[in-house]
Amino acid sequence: MELILRSDVASLGKKGDVIDVADGYARNYLMPKGLAMKAHKGALDQAAAMRRARDVRDAAARQGAEELARRLVPQIILINARAGAGGKLFGSVTTTDIAQAVLEQTGIELDRRKLHIEEAVKEVGTYRVAARLHAEVEFPVTVEVSAS
Repeated sequence: MELILRSDVASLGKKGDVIDVADGYARNYLMPKGLAMKAHKGALDQAAAMRRARDVRDAAARQGAEELARRLVPQIILINARAGAGGKLFGSVTTTDIAQAVLEQTGIELDRRKLHIEEAVKEVGTYRVAARLHAEVEFPVTVEVSAS
């Protein structure tokens, strides 16, 4: 059955996409939950409008993410943590700690789920944390952890 998505559905597509799914899946899940509607001429025109609006929003979000990247890349985020002998931390520095430090030091609010730490931060030192604010915008945030 050919449908038009009314909202983003994981593994199927984004709002406004025309998809082809099994009849039972469409009738029993997608349509009753309001996630999709049948594709006909008027609905196809509406889907095109949804895609255009999505593209405009996506371009604005990308531009905003690029602006934040330009502001954050040259910054060094300082985090003080309790450490023992040899620079080992009591615990570790998490993405929540980093997001909070970015907010306090730069005034930029980052979602902790957009930050990706490759290895656990358990020692004093300088680390690079990847921030992915948009599907096409990923940049490093430099974090310097010092003993308090």
